[in-house]
Amino acid sequence: MDKVIRLASENGVVIFSKSSCCLCYAVNFLFQGLGVHPLVYEIDKDPEGREMEKAIMRLGCNTPVPAVFISGKLMGSTNEIMSLHLSGQLIPLLMPYQALN
Repeated sequence: MDKVIRLASENGVVIFSKSSCCLCYAVNFLFQGLGVHPLVYEIDKDPEGREMEKAIMRLGCNTPVPAVFISGKLMGSTNEIMSLHLSGQLIPLLMPYQALN
């Protein structure tokens, strides 16, 4: 769990992902479209990936990937991120991390 928490706290926006996950790609694509370049950490390429999945679930995420952290706080998976976006609550959370145009 330490690795997950460390990565989430050291980076503004983190998506824990798997290289073959289409929902992970969709969340990353959404963030890119909003001008945010998150750290995308593909846990299937990490030898500790299984433990990281378990840690993400213990932190309260319904599914291990995608797991999105903003400002060190677990925001959730695809459903939670899309709900935040559709309700207008996502962009204010991401504003500090948007690239300047």
